[in-house]
Amino acid sequence: MNEEQNLSCITGTAWPGVHYFCSTRQGGVSVSPYNSLNLGTHVDDNADHVAANRARLTALLPEAPCWLEQVHGVDVAEFNDDRTGQGTQPMARADAAVTTRMHRVLAILTADCLPVVLSDEAGSVLGVAHAGWRGLAAGVLENTVAVMRRNQGASSPLRAWIGPGISQAAFEVGPEVRAAFVEEEASTAVYFVGQKAGRHVSGNKWLADLPGLARHRLSAAGVDNIELCGHCSYRESALFYSYRRAPHTGRMATVAWLSGATD
Repeated sequence: MNEEQNLSCITGTAWPGVHYFCSTRQGGVSVSPYNSLNLGTHVDDNADHVAANRARLTALLPEAPCWLEQVHGVDVAEFNDDRTGQGTQPMARADAAVTTRMHRVLAILTADCLPVVLSDEAGSVLGVAHAGWRGLAAGVLENTVAVMRRNQGASSPLRAWIGPGISQAAFEVGPEVRAAFVEEEASTAVYFVGQKAGRHVSGNKWLADLPGLARHRLSAAGVDNIELCGHCSYRESALFYSYRRAPHTGRMATVAWLSGATD
């Protein structure tokens, strides 16, 4: 865990020309059950508290983030124009975002779903995606990669960081979730087990490896350099919000921006 000017955060391997991190639930002003750095405006938290929390986050960034209206879909918003991502402009209704503009801050809110950050090795294009099981099965990561490729000035290998999300040991799902993947690609059956580390799943239930599925889909889309952060939002309650653990809860934000190859 790192600190961005006293705000605790989770990040991965340093990428030249790119900054990215995921906030934790620590360091804000929200009170229980949102304590304390809730960054979601849609979860019935006190609006003034959320605004104060977002201001704390924004103080660490080159500009205000481009927030999305996330709907567990596959649409990708592009932020390459002069908009700042805040103010009077409405939020884009999408579950991923792409930009080629330096210092344009992209943001994803999560509380068990996976935040995924992508960039090319040249640091010329950036993407973020909100990847829950529905979005993964429907192709949100593939769509993000396709939009990034279209925005690249020259071909450069892509890399990805999969941030904090629910781990397989905590993610019990029904047969419809398994079917959404396995009926399309039989090899993904390995990401669903009936028991793990001594935990038995009753009935027609499965433990789903969401990070593993995300890595699989990214690899199939041509992304070879993939890093998993390894944190579980469900089990690490002091650090992360988890909708599965407590539906009335807050959201973390994963933010990323291009900063230039020599930064």
